[in-house]
Amino acid sequence: MRKSLPLLLVRIIVGIVFLTEGVLKFVYPAELGASRFAHIGLPMPQLLAPFVAGVEIAAGTALILNTYSGAAAILLLSVIVAALITTKIPILLGRGFSAFSIPKNTAHTGFLGFIHEARTDLAMLFSLVAILIDSGVSISRSSSRQRR
Repeated sequence: MRKSLPLLLVRIIVGIVFLTEGVLKFVYPAELGASRFAHIGLPMPQLLAPFVAGVEIAAGTALILNTYSGAAAILLLSVIVAALITTKIPILLGRGFSAFSIPKNTAHTGFLGFIHEARTDLAMLFSLVAILIDSGVSISRSSSRQRR
């Protein structure tokens, strides 16, 4: 039990963060849901925001309950990578990136501005990678071919 306690704690807090963020997208749609997705420049925000919220709620709950942790981590990795690309890469570059612009009220750009603004996202990213590795889920193509 002692060996797995640190990762159990990581799974619980990551699950709580994503579960809460998913619920908040429904509770505050103007600030965190469809309106925010539209402001960021994401396509079909009225459909995408509730879908992402559902993924965050389901996968966050799975992490908390330690069921399907590997699959949950893969889903949440796609969410967090998309968040980094759409909201944090413009800060790193100091200019818009593709259809995505620097968020309002961003005080600093460049590497230090990026690290400051992305600190939670990066913590979630690395925590999800640790959860995925610990889960034993294989995502390589060669392993799926070997099972056939």
